[in-house]
Amino acid sequence: MYRARDHVENEEWLAAIDDAAERLDLGSDAKSRATDLFLSTVPDEDRSKKATVAASIYAGALIAGDRRSQSDVADAVGVARLTVQQRWKDLLEEAGLDPPKW
Repeated sequence: MYRARDHVENEEWLAAIDDAAERLDLGSDAKSRATDLFLSTVPDEDRSKKATVAASIYAGALIAGDRRSQSDVADAVGVARLTVQQRWKDLLEEAGLDPPKW
């Protein structure tokens, strides 16, 4: 779980989630789940945060049933599709969720 301070310290990255969610036309549930996943797994290094934003959005959309392609999410965030592909399952595990086996 995360603290309220985490929300304040990561405002820039939460704004990136909001922007990408809007570009992807995601529902509020998907955006909320992406935010929760990001704040629950936020990395210490700034250089890893953009990739975590993308993985959080992809996984949050899957959980909410508002699925988007890895390529669409990657384009909306500004990372490579491979970044999303390599990170989203680990992010779910780190958040204490079981990723699908497919």
